[in-house]
Amino acid sequence: MRYNEKELQALSRQPADLAAELGMRGPKKGSVVKRRLVKLVVNFLFYFRTDEAEPVGALLLEHCRVTHEEPTGFSISFIEDPERKYHFECCSEEQCQEWMGALRRARWGVGCGLAWGPGVGAGAEPGPMSTGHFLPQLRVHAQERHLLQE
Repeated sequence: MRYNEKELQALSRQPADLAAELGMRGPKKGSVVKRRLVKLVVNFLFYFRTDEAEPVGALLLEHCRVTHEEPTGFSISFIEDPERKYHFECCSEEQCQEWMGALRRARWGVGCGLAWGPGVGAGAEPGPMSTGHFLPQLRVHAQERHLLQE
């Protein structure tokens, strides 16, 4: 498995399995909910500023858990790092159920989960679950770091 920033950006331009403007709050402490265009393409969840064409970040939906948080909200966390949650707010309970179902179908049980974007891995100490050598501000949630070599 090899990824680079240009490949991810090209993938983000592909037709979406599901796309909508959702409220999104990242895993950083003190994070606030921001409106993002969220786009599911295969097993990647891309998120964009609503007025920009390039993604702000992406989540690889492998080894992740999708949890219903409130009537119109859900979160995504990675099994290897369950405290690091991305929260999403939908417009309705129906939309929330639709997103949760699509995300659960998209996640795969093998490989590694990664997150790419601002605040992800930035300033993180290198360790068994994080690296920054492959994409700017990349955080890897897996033991298979060797699969992501340049």
